[in-house]
Amino acid sequence: MSSTQTKTFTLKVYRGDQNSQYFVEFELDRREGLNVISALMEIQRNPITKTGERVTPIVWEQACLEEVCGSCSMLINGRPRQACTALIEEILKADKTNTIILAPFTKFPLIRDLVVDRSSMFESLKKIKGWIPVEGYHSEEFGPTISPKKQEAMYVESTCMTCGCCLEACPQFSDRSKFVGAAAINQVKYFNSNETGKALKDQRLTEMMKEGGVSDCGNAQNCVQVCPKKIPLTQSIASIGKDVVKSYFNRKFSLPEKSE
Repeated sequence: MSSTQTKTFTLKVYRGDQNSQYFVEFELDRREGLNVISALMEIQRNPITKTGERVTPIVWEQACLEEVCGSCSMLINGRPRQACTALIEEILKADKTNTIILAPFTKFPLIRDLVVDRSSMFESLKKIKGWIPVEGYHSEEFGPTISPKKQEAMYVESTCMTCGCCLEACPQFSDRSKFVGAAAINQVKYFNSNETGKALKDQRLTEMMKEGGVSDCGNAQNCVQVCPKKIPLTQSIASIGKDVVKSYFNRKFSLPEKSE
């Protein structure tokens, strides 16, 4: 650490619930390798504010601590991301500040402090039938083959953590709209690409034709900018948009569905 840098930093944390919200500042020591989760755990051990007041420990979510589960989603200096991979020193240097502001996502109902209710994301997965059907498909034979190129593309799409970053950054997604968002649309592409998953392809595309489906995307492209897993979400949205148009005209004019 440079001798010109301060040895401490300020963590400004959003506190409260549906009835009352406010910010509280904590002062912590700077050190290499410290991430946001570690900083929150230090406060949990000794919840003393910058002004010397003892407060209740901060509430947040965490699980895997390796950017796989998606549970520690929050706004860090205004950017939706995962707290487990947000390194304090990198943020301070990149933002040229000595204060890091933590806040909950704004597009989901607040539970308490940094915890929000992302149930709507899982309801969207139910809506688009985000699963592979197994009934009636049991066989002692090998499953359908998938080319290595297609497997590689599908793997990237499968890494979605349902973290909510894409929805937090999306101007079309809110409690006033029915838009399912990039995460669910990406899962439509993923499951429709699976040879067994195609059994529900028409049902998924039908859902995508409804209000809140793919046509509600405004093409802001914020989602792909903030996705922690670097999923090409705009490509998934474009692909499903194309499939929806093809499916609509095939049904309208009773055209046979072409296999890809």
